[in-house]
Amino acid sequence: MKIKHKIGWKTAAALVISNMIGTGVFTSLGYQLADIQNTWSIVLIWVLGGVFALIGAFTYAELGTNFDDSGGDYIFLSKLMHPLVGYVYAWISLTVGFTAPIAISVMAMKSYLNPINPSIFNDWFGVMVILILTAVHSISVGQSGKFQNFTTLIKLGFVLILIILGFSYVPVQETAIDLSNTWQGEILLPGFAVSLLYVTYAYTGWNSAAYIVDEINDPRRNLPKALIIGTALVTVLYVLMQIVFLKHASVDQMSGKVEIAFIAFKNLFGTQGGNWVSYLIAIQLIATVSGYLWIGSRITYAMSKDHSLWTKLAVKNKSGIPVRALWLQAAISIVLTLTGTFEQVLLYASFVLQLMGTLTVASIFWIKGREGAFKSPFKPFLQIAFVLFSIWILGYMLFEKPKESAIGLLFVVSGVITYYMSKTRKSFK
Repeated sequence: MKIKHKIGWKTAAALVISNMIGTGVFTSLGYQLADIQNTWSIVLIWVLGGVFALIGAFTYAELGTNFDDSGGDYIFLSKLMHPLVGYVYAWISLTVGFTAPIAISVMAMKSYLNPINPSIFNDWFGVMVILILTAVHSISVGQSGKFQNFTTLIKLGFVLILIILGFSYVPVQETAIDLSNTWQGEILLPGFAVSLLYVTYAYTGWNSAAYIVDEINDPRRNLPKALIIGTALVTVLYVLMQIVFLKHASVDQMSGKVEIAFIAFKNLFGTQGGNWVSYLIAIQLIATVSGYLWIGSRITYAMSKDHSLWTKLAVKNKSGIPVRALWLQAAISIVLTLTGTFEQVLLYASFVLQLMGTLTVASIFWIKGREGAFKSPFKPFLQIAFVLFSIWILGYMLFEKPKESAIGLLFVVSGVITYYMSKTRKSFK
């Protein structure tokens, strides 16, 4: 089914931005301050996170412009490594990779809005959000693009307002800004490494546009622009946001806390002002849920075309939308929302998702490249740095969370099993 209306680089960049800016930027600082307090250390952590996200964006820009089909990692891993590796990635994406973040986002929306009216903003509110956004993305790619642009503009406007207010106002009480030389010792502490893990999570989503290659106009030109510009912009916003939070709250107030944005703006504008910031955080999450629904379904669709176990999902409507894959993803997200087990599932999956992402970046070493495709700068040195950094994260997770890492690997095993079930089913046809 040919797609009637494709998107430009600005909409693709909006998809990147909306998937990156979720809850992580508003919550991670509290965990970091439990171990490190110097402002230079905090800024360095967020800059490093942005640098590695940009390396990933360069890599995915090259991978994406060497293939014509949507599906992102599934396509890259299947073509460059082995169909089994690509299938396992798609399986993980369907079961937890995109569905759990959707569930977490709508549950976060509920938590932020619950004080307004607990009887309305409950788990069923989250279900309604998923259903409405799934319906929006079932119409056409053009409709999806317009909606994503609109919700991303709201998200960006909200973040920019917070930054402008944060830099405009003088702190009303003790500040966490510390520009001393203590950062020289802090960057060698284990806490610095732990903080990088939280930042890595906050930057998740920089590869979003690479999942919808065949829905982008002139992807060889527009995909790299979307990935690189989107990731660079978010990096700048992330660093500025952390400075704002540090400026308007103390270390004691924020250390170990989740509601960092609320604390900082409560100090500035009182409890009611802090509450409004919380409400607006919830509203900007609409763009995040929307983006996950859009791109996640494309991975499932790409897998369903190649594997007999999932052929019933390989259906597009007249506008070129993979509606069955889209609604299956919505259904799984709803189940996770209602059961409340999504946080555990995402924790178990974090190890294997990091593993699969590392494999995707490493797959660029096998690509031959075609004429006109984007070429990553400083290849392969940037990719080697990314892979080494990621291996360090994986090793740390294995050491610190062996149970969760092992359970995460069970998703790989289950993916391998269903892969061979699909192969067996096809051989009997």
